[in-house]
Amino acid sequence: MGKRDNRVAYMNPIAMARSRGPAPSSGPTIQDYLNRPRPTWEEVKEQLEKKKKGSKALAEFEERMNENWKKELEKHREKLLSGSESTSKKKELSPSSSSSSSSDSSSSSSDFEDEDKKQGKKRKKKKHHSSRRSSESSSSDLESDKDSLKNKKSKEDSERDKDTKSRKRKKTDRGDGLLSSESSSESELGEEIQAKKKKNSEEREKNDKTKKRKKHKKHGKKKKKKTASSSSHSE
Repeated sequence: MGKRDNRVAYMNPIAMARSRGPAPSSGPTIQDYLNRPRPTWEEVKEQLEKKKKGSKALAEFEERMNENWKKELEKHREKLLSGSESTSKKKELSPSSSSSSSSDSSSSSSDFEDEDKKQGKKRKKKKHHSSRRSSESSSSDLESDKDSLKNKKSKEDSERDKDTKSRKRKKTDRGDGLLSSESSSESELGEEIQAKKKKNSEEREKNDKTKKRKKHKKHGKKKKKKTASSSSHSE
């Protein structure tokens, strides 16, 4: 039995693409854009002339509107001029009547002037009295304001003193409490230290006693051994 031939033929992708041909285009190409229908020079000229005609029509319309507006202005001016002429004629007719009325008005005006002077003097007197009253009232108001400010300041100062005193008292109370707590804690610590010292001294004494007893016992044993050895030699 021979081995199977699993080899695969190599296919060049470029050659395969060339064999397939050009890909189908989705949309217009560059050639389509270049070959698009374009207007001729004559058609372009016609379009430009149409644009110029449109601008001419606008200019004509504006000129007509301006002419109509000018006509309306001229009519309005004529009306105003006619009205001013009629008023001037009336004024020319009225000076004769005004001369007679002026004499009457002069006499009446003199009377009015005398009355105005009297009223002006009375008004000045009233203003002077009112100014005095206002000055007196303003001075009294200023004094009252000063008194009120002084009272307020004195009250504020007394309140500040009270606050400072209360704060100092609180601080002193806190300091006394801290001192008492510190002294109590120090006394407790001293008692604890003394108790510990006593315990340590007692333990040392006990240890010393036990050591001495052990030494005595060892010394006694040595003596016994010596006496026993000496007795055996003598025998």
